[in-house]
Parts: sequence; C-alpha cells; structure tokens
Amino acid sequence: MARRPRAPAASGEEFSFVSPLVKYLLFFFNMLFWVISMVMVAVGVYARLMKHAEAALACLAVDPAILLIVVGVLMFLLTFCGCIGSLRENICLLQTFSLCLTAVFLLQLAAGILGFVFSDKARGKVSEIINNAIVHYRDDLDLQNLIDFGQKKEKFFSTDTVIISANTFDHFHLPAKPETSLKKIIAEYVKQNICTTVIPTSTVFSCCGGISYKDWSQNMYFNCSEDNPSRERCSVPYSCCLPTPDQAVINTMCGQGMQAFDYLEASKVIYTNGCIDKLVNWIHSNLFLLGGVALGLAIPQLVGILLSQILVNQIKDQIKLQLYNQQHRADPWY
Repeated sequence: MARRPRAPAASGEEFSFVSPLVKYLLFFFNMLFWVISMVMVAVGVYARLMKHAEAALACLAVDPAILLIVVGVLMFLLTFCGCIGSLRENICLLQTFSLCLTAVFLLQLAAGILGFVFSDKARGKVSEIINNAIVHYRDDLDLQNLIDFGQKKEKFFSTDTVIISANTFDHFHLPAKPETSLKKIIAEYVKQNICTTVIPTSTVFSCCGGISYKDWSQNMYFNCSEDNPSRERCSVPYSCCLPTPDQAVINTMCGQGMQAFDYLEASKVIYTNGCIDKLVNWIHSNLFLLGGVALGLAIPQLVGILLSQILVNQIKDQIKLQLYNQQHRADPWY
C-alpha cells in the first residue's frame, strides 16, 4: 500500500496565529504608561521628601504625594504585566493585565455615576475639603498658592474690531458744544469709522471662600473674634480683591477688615460669592469638556483591554495548532 506523502513540517511551524502588529502594539502601549508610572513615582517620592507631610495631611484626607506614589506603583505593576505578557506571550500575565484594567475602568465608571446621582453628598464633601483648606491656608505655601489661583480673576484678552458710526453716540446725552464735550475726541474716531478694542474673552473663578467671603473667619489669622491678635483680623486674602486696572504692584492688604462689612459694601472691593457655586456653574457650563476628558481617559483603557484579549485568543489558537502538530507528527500517514 502506497503511503501518503508527508507534508513538510516547516510549513506548520512557520505559520503563527499571533499577529506581530498586535503583539508589539500592546508592548509599546504598555511601555509608554510604564515610563509614565515611573515618573509619577519619582515625583511623588520627591514631593514627599521635600515637603513636611504634616502640612499636607492636615488639610487633605490623603497626602497628594502618597496618592501619587500609590497610583504610580499600581500603574507600574499593571503595565509591567502587560509588557512582559505581550513580549513573552504569557496568557496568565495578559489575563491579569486585562482583568485589572477592566476593574479600574468599571471603578471609574461607577465613581462617575455615583457622583452624578449623589451630587448633593459630593457637593458636601467638596465643601468640607474647601473649608479644611481655608483653615490651613497659612500652613502650606503650595495650598495657599492653589487657593489664591482659584479665587483671583485671571483675564485673557483678545483684540476685536468695532465699527463706529456718527449715530452711535447720539444715545449719549453729551453737552451741545463739542469743544467742552467728548464729541471732539469721538469725532476723530468717527472719521476712521473703526477702532480696535481689547475685550476680555474668558476668566477663571472670581470668588472668595467656600460659600461666601465670611468663611475666612474659620482661619485663625482671619478670624473676627475680639481676642484675635493677628494683624489680618477680619480680613480676607488679597486674591479675593477685585482687579485694579493698570496696577503695577499687587496690594496684598486690599482685603483688610472686609469681613466686618456687609455684602453690598464688601462687593465694592472684593468678591463676595463663594467658590463652591462658581465651581458648580463651571462644571455645568463645561460638560462637553469634562466629557471629552473622561473619554480621553477611557479610550486608552479600552484599547488596552481589547488588544490584550485579541492577543490572548491568538496565543490560545497558536497553542492548539502546536498541540495538533505534536499529536500528528508521529503519525506515519500525516
């Protein structure tokens, strides 16, 4: 009986279900975040060593340096599994990477949903954090700079061209004699019919305190009690003050004694609205921006999960092919 010719063994061994594109794309994807995780750990350790931990722990539930270190270490371990798993085609490491990444994604999704559903409790927690930050305003320079940046008004200007006609100024009841009025100056602009103006286009939070400017009484230096010996008694930080045009030197004492005034009088010098309402309004007006940020965080996680699962399935198919070849290699009719 004639024997069936044996197929070349090399043909089955050369073929592979594992795509090099998927394998190395997942490897470099994890390598990028692996490097980022090491940078996060380095920054966290540096901040921990250079700053006094007591100051940060006093006003925040978690020390930001510790939080950065913990997140960096977890990201390092997770991306390490992805890097080695993809490079060595290890199913166990790839499954660990995929499951952990899925858990992180689901936790973020759950946190977003809970924050939306329980918005009142989230607002209360934010109020608590802001009040604690106010109490420890003078204890931490970085915290002080952060609060000042959030409270003060930062203007970003752009130029715009405005068309002016002679009839535009008829609505302003100016004196009849142009020599004694602003019409002489206006006439020069009307001759050109155009003028270039500077228009503020956007601002950062313009607020003071948590709910109102009187929240600063919680700070021992700004407290309004009679037995407070501080020179800043009943005052507010300079970042609460209204901006002064063409101010060359910042007046850090502009908020002196402002808590003793009522809202109407204080509003002439400082911002009286709290930062919590400003923050809520900013969130409501920038939902698309926040959604884009959330999507930007979710896409890399979904890509990592997808690539790891594709590579796992390809490795399983390759293992089946190798087992099939081993089982039939001794078959004389194969």
